[in-house]
Amino acid sequence: MPAVATRARKGPWIAAAALVLSVVSGARGADMAAASDPPSTARCDFSALAGWAGEDHRAAFTAFRTLCGGLQKPPKTGALGVDGAAVLATCARALALPADPTADAARHFFETHFRPERLTVAPGAGFLTGYFEPEIEGSRTPDASFPVPLYRRPPDLVKVSDANRTPGLDPALELARQTPAGLVEHPDRAAIEAGALAGKGLELVWLKDPLDAYFTHIQGSARIRLADGSVMRVAYAGKSGQPYTAIGRFLIDDGTIPRDAMTMERLRAWLAENPQKARVLMNRNRSYIFFREVTDLDPAAGPVGAAGVPLIAGRSLAVDRRLHTFGTPVWIAGALPLGADGATAPVDRLTFATDTGSAIVGPARGDLFLGSGAEAGRIAGALRHPVDMVMLVPLGAATCKGGSRAAR
Repeated sequence: MPAVATRARKGPWIAAAALVLSVVSGARGADMAAASDPPSTARCDFSALAGWAGEDHRAAFTAFRTLCGGLQKPPKTGALGVDGAAVLATCARALALPADPTADAARHFFETHFRPERLTVAPGAGFLTGYFEPEIEGSRTPDASFPVPLYRRPPDLVKVSDANRTPGLDPALELARQTPAGLVEHPDRAAIEAGALAGKGLELVWLKDPLDAYFTHIQGSARIRLADGSVMRVAYAGKSGQPYTAIGRFLIDDGTIPRDAMTMERLRAWLAENPQKARVLMNRNRSYIFFREVTDLDPAAGPVGAAGVPLIAGRSLAVDRRLHTFGTPVWIAGALPLGADGATAPVDRLTFATDTGSAIVGPARGDLFLGSGAEAGRIAGALRHPVDMVMLVPLGAATCKGGSRAAR
């Protein structure tokens, strides 16, 4: 998804703070953190966006139009105040245009239907990570080669509210298990790994390796190659309710892995080399993720994000759902390692808010979907960089309810 813990709630959203908590890019399936109060944004002009003239506006318009085609109702308005109804209305205008406009027409669409509002005033004050859809081997039946299950969502798992909260239930729990006596905490990762759900008919698919399962939990979706050559797609269906904890920070804190060397590959290598310690460490993340099979996706499409539409590699951005409104375009600019050789180069790109995750806390915090498979995973594991971020607000939509806005 992937993953930084939900501890960082305030501050300038800089790389140093995020790296202390970083584990892997994404944490698609993890718990959502509470966001800080909505900040002020700063209005600016398109001419102030570094690289705007050189953007592939046709590709950006195609991505936006694809997103719009999947929005069936106005997205929920985030605390920054971008009106979901205005997003949907702008989508209708995009869908009324030709699917393949000229570059000039695509650029004109964005410049006439949106206004830029800076989320980062100081250069590089935003922070960007990456996530991806793993491709792993699996089986619909267990055997010695495939002993590790991914579970379906248990039917007794319910959302906790003021109306059904049982006295004494941990207030941090967002979900709990329904019993005749009321709500109780659902078994956590350690309990489930010890067999708390075994034999209940919840097994969805079986994997080779506990690490495959753990990192599928982090990313929240996967393509699973079955023995007959077919591919099974699985997607996030729920969580056990306990807060998500990023395990990489423990290895940083005790000096096992230096902070500036922590990547997804480095973490996974350490876990593989230390299987006994790995199980103990992974269980410190009590949150557990449940999955469902997805059968109606085009094989070439990305997984479905929290906005309910398939993700587009390099264009779909996970954001803090409590602040942002799904469908909002977000301009990112920075030196990023997105090349095939891992080289860092300037990247200026229009992305679109279509997903969320526990690592994504704050107005200028983003997580870029990079595609499926090992190469996408390699890039995602290395992406943890400062960026400038500007959201494009549909004309006529309000922003920053309760806050001030500085015109620039």
